Amino acid sequence: MLCRTATSVKGRSFLHVIKLVSPFVTVVVLQAAIAGFSLEVMSSVRAYVAGEAMWSRSQKNAVYFLNLYLHSGQASQFAQYQTSLAVPIGDEYARWALERDPIDVEIARIGFLQGGNHPDDVPGLIWLFRYFKQVSFLREAIREWAATDPMLLELSVFGEVIKGELKNGPIRDSDRVQFLSSRLSELNRQFTGHAERFSTVLGEGSRAIKFTLTSLNIATAASLILLLIWHTRRLVLQRQAFEDALHAEKERLAFQASHDWLTGLANRRAFEARLQSELDGRGENSLSLILLDLDQFKCVNDNCGHLAGDRLLCQVARLLQQDRQPHDLVVRLGGDEFGLILPQCAPYDAVDIAERLRRSLELFNFAWDDRCFEVTASIGVACIADANTTLEEAMRRADAACYRAKEKGRNRVQVDNGRPDVVLVAARREAARA
Repeated sequence: MLCRTATSVKGRSFLHVIKLVSPFVTVVVLQAAIAGFSLEVMSSVRAYVAGEAMWSRSQKNAVYFLNLYLHSGQASQFAQYQTSLAVPIGDEYARWALERDPIDVEIARIGFLQGGNHPDDVPGLIWLFRYFKQVSFLREAIREWAATDPMLLELSVFGEVIKGELKNGPIRDSDRVQFLSSRLSELNRQFTGHAERFSTVLGEGSRAIKFTLTSLNIATAASLILLLIWHTRRLVLQRQAFEDALHAEKERLAFQASHDWLTGLANRRAFEARLQSELDGRGENSLSLILLDLDQFKCVNDNCGHLAGDRLLCQVARLLQQDRQPHDLVVRLGGDEFGLILPQCAPYDAVDIAERLRRSLELFNFAWDDRCFEVTASIGVACIADANTTLEEAMRRADAACYRAKEKGRNRVQVDNGRPDVVLVAARREAARA
């Protein structure tokens, strides 16, 4: 069972990692694909540019060597003419093979090789023609390329005609020689025009493709950067949210550990910690401690139930917090017992505060299910003057004063003066007025 659980956790972790990195992997793969496509296109365009240079030069050489052969009759020059003419004718065959339906890739490959193209460039030449021949620049270049087909045919015929006329020796008719030479010059001029336009279109197309592909690569790289920024920001926000939630949970747990769940007041642990802190750093300042125990709480619990008792405790807690100073601490020590720590509070002020609390509780009526209860409290006050007083001693003195208040008849304030054999009883205000 544990093994299956561990495997399941590992599987979920792996899927989570895949989910996190999948956008980056997708963009990187797309970037690589675009880069590879860009290199392939640029390589194929470069191959056409190189092929065009050889195609154009071979046509010019064919005209040139045929013209030399016309005037000299040397067989070597006719052979050079044939060799040069084979290059554009091979390219012409390759184009015809690619324009067929279906395409004859093998003949196209043989034609491009005859055209003097490097074997490694031939697949790119075929690929670019097959799939991009409708692109404006390539379509225009192919048009210029195809426009030389009749001229190549004418040049081939001229070669055979001149060879036939030179079979019996040099041509004696100067007008005939002049006509053939002029026609060869005209063919050369036409070849040159188409070759220049072919080269210009390829150059413009190459620059346009370079700009387009560069922009596409830049856009993809920018997308990757933006995705990285977005993803990183999302992770940072998630981490921040997690840390905030963790901090809030720690604060909640710390609050629960130091506060009473019912009334929201600090609990005994927080009370003792604060009291110890005040005793340690008290110096010459006065410190007063008040313990308060409700007198009729058990009666409310027994007659109305614990829900009523809880409601009474919450109302008493709110009453005790009224008019308190920011540095005072009100706590619920447990059950119906409450405590107050009053830093920098002189004994007579502490007694006055305790008496006012007693009076407020005495005037407070608790109602539950059409029944009213009088609420009073026995209050003990300990005034800490000795710098060596310990937490246990301070608690004992305040608790003893509270206990003595109960013994003396409840609903009263007892003041401990620090002497174990003397406990002072605060005079009630109404008695004093009488």
